[in-house]
Amino acid sequence: MLHIVFYFQVHQPFRLRRYRLTEIGNLGNYFDEELNKNIINKISEKCYLPANNLLLDLIEKYDGTFKVSFSITGTLIEQLRQYRPDVLDSFRALAKSGGVEFLGETYHHSLSSLFDEDEFLEQVRMHSQLMEDQFGVKPTTFRNTELIYNNKISDLVSELPQFKIILTEGADKILKWRSPLYAYKTYTKKHLLLLKYYRLSDDIAFRFSDKGWVEHPLNVGKFVDWIMNLPMIENTGKKLYLNLFMDYETFGEHQWSDTGIFEFMKHLPEHILKKKFVCFNWPCETEDSLNYEPEALSIPDPISWADTERDLSAWLSNSMQWNSMKTFYKLLDEIKARGRTDLLDAARKLSTSDLYYYMCTKYFQDGDVHKYFSPYSTPEDAYIYFMHVLTDMEKKLEEQTWP
Repeated sequence: MLHIVFYFQVHQPFRLRRYRLTEIGNLGNYFDEELNKNIINKISEKCYLPANNLLLDLIEKYDGTFKVSFSITGTLIEQLRQYRPDVLDSFRALAKSGGVEFLGETYHHSLSSLFDEDEFLEQVRMHSQLMEDQFGVKPTTFRNTELIYNNKISDLVSELPQFKIILTEGADKILKWRSPLYAYKTYTKKHLLLLKYYRLSDDIAFRFSDKGWVEHPLNVGKFVDWIMNLPMIENTGKKLYLNLFMDYETFGEHQWSDTGIFEFMKHLPEHILKKKFVCFNWPCETEDSLNYEPEALSIPDPISWADTERDLSAWLSNSMQWNSMKTFYKLLDEIKARGRTDLLDAARKLSTSDLYYYMCTKYFQDGDVHKYFSPYSTPEDAYIYFMHVLTDMEKKLEEQTWP
């Protein structure tokens, strides 16, 4: 039996204003409210509303046999509350449909798992509480920011007993001869691991509208044929898991509506559910469906789903990124030590991984992707504005209060 696991990352950061040197000590508004509002409105119309309506129709049409999972960040939910409560209501409707599993993660989509263990645990707890408050669910599946994972992170997640399953990237360098279609366990065997099948995931997320791709155009029949011809799909007797993980903004934003991406998703469940030995699953159902003892994987070095290297280089490959990251976490620690709760919320927004991603100086294809997402002209600009904000926050830390 092949279980298809759809997981969508739903996230938008608070983007920083072009905070200039002359503004340090004079202005306390760090975030570009107009830009953030415009982006939320654009993506709501192009992606969130039409995609949510489509998924709700599919869940109802297939009466519980079509299932998806979402990981929605706290930074997005805060912006939806402020700018698009109608979109937040549409996610709540999906929660009520019974066809969606909501996953746990860091509230601010941060890299705290690498730099501040206590902050990491606190952000995950904050996010779990948010999921209960907004959708009435307590997550039991965890996915770290950008699917970052190693043995150390599995140890940290062990301190959060609600989680039974962890999602991460099916990187070739950790799988080697193994298949990402199997379920695995963490090195301590305390959690199940589901690994992204990146080739088929990226066919949808990145290559769908690429007219230079040899397989363009991608249609449902072709994609389902690829699924049915996966190695070991029927001949092992073991339950297999095709983990299709991608940004939710794939639908309508990264792949525009006129590419046919919504029609592709609309007809995919029908074609899959006609096949024998294939079904849709939530990650949380993995443990109950297993019919073998999964192999334990030891992953000492961090992996992620970003860039061709699938490591941390998207956020930590140059001196600007390292300096801003270390300076930030030192400041965050000082804010907590001094009990400056008036600064804490703004500081945590600065932990969002996107702000460091914009500082990446890679070239070629990965560099083009970074430029696509960045609101700044250059990585150096992203770094300068970020450091100006940190300097202003350091100044306010020395003051008694901050309105």
